[in-house]
Amino acid sequence: MAYRVIQWATGGVGRGALEGILDHPELELVGCWVHSPEKAGKDVGELIGREPVGVTAISDTDAVLAMDADCVLYAPLLAQTPEVVRILESGKNVVTPLGWFYPKALDTAAVEEACRTGGVTLHGTGIHPGGITERFPLMVSALSGRITHVRAEEFSDIRTYGAVEVIREVMLFGKTPEVARSSPMLAILSGGFLQSIDMVADALGMSLDPEKVSLHEMAVATAPIDSPIGPIGEGLVAAQRFTWQGTVGGEPVITVRVNWLMGQENLNPAWAFGAEGERFEVEVTGDPSVAVTFHGLHPESIAAGLKRNPGIVATATHCVSAIPYVCRAEPGVQTYLDLPLVAGRAAPSLRGGR
Repeated sequence: MAYRVIQWATGGVGRGALEGILDHPELELVGCWVHSPEKAGKDVGELIGREPVGVTAISDTDAVLAMDADCVLYAPLLAQTPEVVRILESGKNVVTPLGWFYPKALDTAAVEEACRTGGVTLHGTGIHPGGITERFPLMVSALSGRITHVRAEEFSDIRTYGAVEVIREVMLFGKTPEVARSSPMLAILSGGFLQSIDMVADALGMSLDPEKVSLHEMAVATAPIDSPIGPIGEGLVAAQRFTWQGTVGGEPVITVRVNWLMGQENLNPAWAFGAEGERFEVEVTGDPSVAVTFHGLHPESIAAGLKRNPGIVATATHCVSAIPYVCRAEPGVQTYLDLPLVAGRAAPSLRGGR
């Protein structure tokens, strides 16, 4: 019997999730919550460029919570804990890319109580954080002994990210360095990446210093740079690097880093992706040391990325793939350390009668 799923929000990740839910052999899409009045009343197929699927998008939260469903894939721009609590209390499992990856340092009393009330599970997953920074380093770490450092790093051309308002008003690209230093992105991203560091440290048995390191670096344009938010003028922020580190005795032992560039030209400092281009890297320093590079999670061109970004699709698909496992899990907040191995599903032509 298929698990009945509601998609919550239809931004970039939400649209990718809708595709994944509709294509997954163990899932059935039964509802879709949207924030925009313009989307309400439309068939979900229209929202993702497919034929009608018989599910209408609605903006009435109470109506969505009253639906009979096993799971909600929760993917608005920012998580609202009271909203998540209501979903859990309604008896629906929640899978989300917006947090709860490993919330040992957070106050989870409200969501844990909601899980007990609804008899359901909350699981955070995604790609970065949500995979590259914890799931895959831990998997690779099994090949090494005497581990002294773990690094997970992203190198991305932010020109392929189509959320113009987020780039301009939240990330603060195209602003002066003084203004960009006030960006909430360090705090927003810290909420996930610091959990990643805690998970890796606990799983490997590292005793971290009480305080973690958080850094925000910027590069400015030396000449006008074309971007999704329009030309970025000389002296304005055109690249940003965020770093988080867990330390032992003041020495870094876990490093998570994001490199977001508006291309590789006309930057000061002269940051670049290097010979391997856009990618994700996971490196474990130990005996022996192991390094893994992930390609394919970035688009082939800026135009292709603005149409359908593989990294965003992968974030959504990782959430979709987890749904059957989460629906079968014990109630409560469940992380990668609690669930069995999550796997994708074969193409329809390879499934036979299953």
